[in-house]
Amino acid sequence: MLALVFVIVTAISVIVIGMEIKNKEDIVVGTGTVKFLAFEGGFYGIVSDDGEHYDPINLDQEFQVDGLRVYFEARILRDVGTFHMWGAVISILKIQKLE
Repeated sequence: MLALVFVIVTAISVIVIGMEIKNKEDIVVGTGTVKFLAFEGGFYGIVSDDGEHYDPINLDQEFQVDGLRVYFEARILRDVGTFHMWGAVISILKIQKLE
């Protein structure tokens, strides 16, 4: 019986640790430039300094400025799609203007 409890606890621990690692992989941190894209009705995206494209679903209006340099932290939403089909869909966790 003790062996069965040990196996169950170990299995649960592996699952929980795996979920934590997956969540960390879904976080992106970086700097980039806000860009207005005039297709699909027009929207604002972020082009990171390493060239990645991000499509934020919750970019506050004060950051919706074409050419604005920003620092951002965001969660990649792998199970969300948009009509834009431009870059990874993200939810902004933190964003700051850069000077």
